[in-house]
Amino acid sequence: MSAALSNDLLLRALLRQPTPRTPVWMMRQAGRYLPEYRATRERAGSFLALCTTPDLACEVTLQPLARFRLDAAILFSDILTIPHAMNLGLDFESGEGPRIARPVQTAADIARLGVPDPERELRYVMDAVRLVRRELGGRVPLIGFAGSPWTVATYMVEGGSSKTFGAIKGLMYGAPRDLRRLLAILADATGTYLNAQIAAGAQAVMLFDTWGGVLTPSTYREFSLEYMNRIVEGLAREHDGHRVPVILFTKGGGAWLEDMVASGCDALGVDWTTDLSDARRVCGDRVALQGNLDPGVLYAPPAQIRDRVAQVLASYGAGHGHVFNLGHGIHPDVPPESALAMVEAVHELSPPYHA
Repeated sequence: MSAALSNDLLLRALLRQPTPRTPVWMMRQAGRYLPEYRATRERAGSFLALCTTPDLACEVTLQPLARFRLDAAILFSDILTIPHAMNLGLDFESGEGPRIARPVQTAADIARLGVPDPERELRYVMDAVRLVRRELGGRVPLIGFAGSPWTVATYMVEGGSSKTFGAIKGLMYGAPRDLRRLLAILADATGTYLNAQIAAGAQAVMLFDTWGGVLTPSTYREFSLEYMNRIVEGLAREHDGHRVPVILFTKGGGAWLEDMVASGCDALGVDWTTDLSDARRVCGDRVALQGNLDPGVLYAPPAQIRDRVAQVLASYGAGHGHVFNLGHGIHPDVPPESALAMVEAVHELSPPYHA
């Protein structure tokens, strides 16, 4: 396996251990805002080819680390690798987002689904994890990830992105037993997938529940959180003698932080609609918190970015257990210089909070 970590700040913060400063990384840090990413994507020929070619996935995973003083790499992949492995006909149309050629909308559709073998149908992901770990050489930890069952199911049932979520909400309210069956399959597949990433070398893992926020409180607990809880319960929390932290992130989920803490995760991602001070008051010292600069701040000049970074750090306050991040992914049209201003501000301004 790769060399011992020379920078373990992320892992220590996620486990609420003392750190000399607040670690920082960005959701979607390997992505379209970087010209070098766009060049590699052009070379790959398509987004899906980029995801499924381990050498290229490794290349773009490492690109932001060459520009910014980040404290983690996050595997370049996509939350829809599991439906891709289920042979549902995944494609990415320019300007349209993901499309599923064979949506899953009936009990018969669900009955045909199986749990993919990560080292067979998803071997390209595991090979990318192994390659990234080797190339990192212990510089920073590698985060693996997956989409939550609810979020992945929205794409599988809708056939792609949606504004109303009419098809999946119709299934949820009209045939809840069928939806639960689908979510149970996805929970099994996702837990197996994340455990395989951990075995291949991921040193922390994150569940992205991008669309949990479109649910009511009761349906969130029943159709999203319950299945994330199942995944967390079944994850390998130790590997190679080290704890593997688990991060849960529900976009728009600030009202349910108390419920999410009970999952047994190590950290919660918080979007920009919730003050970290409020999140910390709810969660206490039971979990670390990750976030939560509004990605829109990165359209501002560097001095204003620095001021907003200062506000986020002050909102969390003194003590350990904070990982600085955006409240969601960095936007494609953000200048790389703005990301640099954010990262450097965290390095400059966070040490006093850890004195």
